Amino acid sequence: MADQLRLTFRKGDLLAVACVLLLAAVLTVWVTGRALAARQVTVEVYRAGELVRSCPLEQEQSFDVAGDYTNTVVIRDGKVAIRSSDCPGADCVHSGWIGQAGRAIVCLPNRTEVRLVGSSGGDGVDMVAG
Repeated sequence: MADQLRLTFRKGDLLAVACVLLLAAVLTVWVTGRALAARQVTVEVYRAGELVRSCPLEQEQSFDVAGDYTNTVVIRDGKVAIRSSDCPGADCVHSGWIGQAGRAIVCLPNRTEVRLVGSSGGDGVDMVAG
């Protein structure tokens, strides 16, 4: 019985397998490239409506934004937060960490805004139909 079940490949079969493997490799590279491009998120820090700093979200750093008060902005692990502030209430500190494009942290007393711009590749809403 085992002698009757013999697989043989023809030249066309091997060509078909090679084409499928090549297509799979091309699709993998294309999808990976799109995913990496979609993660290009930039941190933009505005003070009194003027851009004072712009840097990639992947670049870990900490800096102060001085004005009427002082905000300490920390970028770490692909997220950003205002970790300390001497403004009244410190609501900006309580906003926590953000890491998705389209999100922002605002400190009204210091007139500071930390925005994430770009595309994070998240599963947000793309369209609203009515």
